[in-house]
Order: sequence, then C-alpha cells, then structure tokens
Amino acid sequence: MSCILIIFRWNLIAMTKDNFQPLYLKALRSGKLKSISDIGLTRLKECTLCPRKCGINRVLGEKGICKTGYRAIVSSYSPHFGEEAPLVGYYGSGTIFFTNCSLLCRFCQNYDISHKSNGKELTASNLASIMIRLQEMGCHNINLVTPSHVIPQIIQALYLAAQNGLRIPLVYNSSGYDELESLKLLDGLIDIYMPDFKFWDPEISGDLCGARDYPEKARTSVREMHRQVGNLEIVDGIARRGLLVRHLVMPGDMSGTAEIMSFLAREISIDTYVNIMDQYRPCGDIANISKLVRSITNSEFEQAVSSAKKVGLWRF
Repeated sequence: MSCILIIFRWNLIAMTKDNFQPLYLKALRSGKLKSISDIGLTRLKECTLCPRKCGINRVLGEKGICKTGYRAIVSSYSPHFGEEAPLVGYYGSGTIFFTNCSLLCRFCQNYDISHKSNGKELTASNLASIMIRLQEMGCHNINLVTPSHVIPQIIQALYLAAQNGLRIPLVYNSSGYDELESLKLLDGLIDIYMPDFKFWDPEISGDLCGARDYPEKARTSVREMHRQVGNLEIVDGIARRGLLVRHLVMPGDMSGTAEIMSFLAREISIDTYVNIMDQYRPCGDIANISKLVRSITNSEFEQAVSSAKKVGLWRF
C-alpha cells in the first residue's frame, strides 16, 4: 500500500473515532448544498459577492475589480506546511490559492497572484478533483485561500467533491473583506473560518487598499463567522471547527493592533484563537509609502502580543 493511501486511511480512521463530520456533508444529505450551489451561481449575474459590489454579469465573462469572470482561477495547490499549527498537523493543510483578490492590498506578499492574475481557469469539476486529490495526499483540511470573489464556484465544486468522497474540514481563508450576505450563503458549509483582521483605521485601509470600509466589513464578517462556527475546536492537535483570526503587525502600528485585540476580546470571545504575525516585509507597490519600507522591530511585535494579553486573549 502506498504511503499516500496509508496517511489517507489513518486520517479517516482518526476522524471516525472522534465522530467528526464536516458541515457540508449534512448539507449534502439534506439537499441544501445543491440548492445553495444553484443560488450562488445566479449571484454572478449581477455580482455583489464582495463589498466592492461591481454589479457586472460574470456569467457572460464580464470582470470587475477582482478580474475574475465565470470560472475561478487557481495559481497553485499543495499540502502546505507554513500555515497555523492546528491546520498543518502532521501532513499539511491542503491549500488552494485562488488568483486575484477583491481587497488588493498594496503591500501584498503574493502580489503576482493577487494583482497580476497569474493562474489557470478551472471548471467546477477540475476544482472538485483538486479537493479530492489533496485529501488523498493526507491533508487535514481543504484550505481555500482568497476565496471571497469565487464563493459560487467553490460551492459548485464542493457539491461535486462531497458526492465523490470529500470528508475533511473546509477552511475559508480570507482577507476579512467579506460581504455579510455572501457569508450567510456559506452558513452550514464552512468548518473553519480564518479571516485576517488587517486594519482598524479606515483612513489607512483607504490608503493601502482603496477600501475605507474595510474595518467595518471586517468587524461584521468576524462576528458572522463566529456566530456560524464558534471558537476554534482542536482535537489531538488538529483544528476541526471554529474561528481562527490572523493579524499582521505592521510598521508604526498602521494596523491598529490594540484596538483589534480589544474588539476580539470584548465582542467576539476571550477564547478567540489569534495568530499575531511578525512577517511583514516590504514588497508589492509601496515605494512611495515611507512607513512601509521597513520590516517591523522586535519591540513592535512584543508590544502587539502584550496588547492582546492585556485584554485577556490567551490562545495564540
């Protein structure tokens, strides 16, 4: 028996032992998944999937800010070992990197993917096959990276994959710039939400992303995600269901770390699992933004972690 099949079978046995089932399987059995798949595709006809609300007909190939038409575009997929420990586990997180983005941060570390459209258009069947393949490789989950602008395409592929044996958790890994009605479409399908919460100040999000409404949308999104799945549940070191929030510390506290941590503790849960990230580095289109041409200092990172602990957050 091949190593891949041994790992795959071990994962399925482990999930059976703790009686875990991803939410989308219940939706498949009830018929909800098929119904939501049909509804999602109709929303592409006058697209308001993300807060940009371009209103274009993507079914006919029209493209708005996300530069994506009817089909999703994927830049790469693989077991990924650079994600959070509860997602990576022993055999990696099954990441699918979707091309393009509706937020478009000027400092994006995946600039070639998010801004320059590097990737390949895929059918729903192609995308479903990728999900199954990642499961066969032993991945602990399917990690949808930058999915906000391709939610209908993902649901359509999920419907096919679930019918063909997909049974590992589904991770929604977004910028936090999500539209409430789109998140409601995903209710009962997503096991793990992993949004960024990037900025607290609308002036800064306006300058760096052209999205002054980012802080408001991120707050609304995180509230809805937590309502759907609750705090992060971890079994034998592996995330099964719940909310995990990422926060990138930026030079000069442009991200507003203390305010974001206070919001999470006060309005979401003191038990929110937070990844405070120190890997900001100058890249993308930031040459004329003096505050962003350096990495963060050790002191800035320590202050960020301290601000989280000060409000009672403890799961890092």
